[in-house]
Amino acid sequence: MEVAAQVSLYPLRQPRLSSVIEAALAVFREHQLQVTPGSMSTIVSGDYDRMFDAFKQAFRETAEQGEIVMVVTVSNACPIGGD
Repeated sequence: MEVAAQVSLYPLRQPRLSSVIEAALAVFREHQLQVTPGSMSTIVSGDYDRMFDAFKQAFRETAEQGEIVMVVTVSNACPIGGD
């Protein structure tokens, strides 16, 4: 099943925000998901299993760098890849 998600990652009390966010984006790409970064959130689309595996890994890896909040909205009804 193909799904799309809007992901927002908020590193808390960390000196460098961008490195934490870039780490999460790298995980999404590593899982062969389509990634469209925005200024406040990122749209991620692709296979259901890959996506949820990527969320788990991204949360784990970024949380190891410090406190974070990750907000994810997932849909199977949104257009995938600009369809």
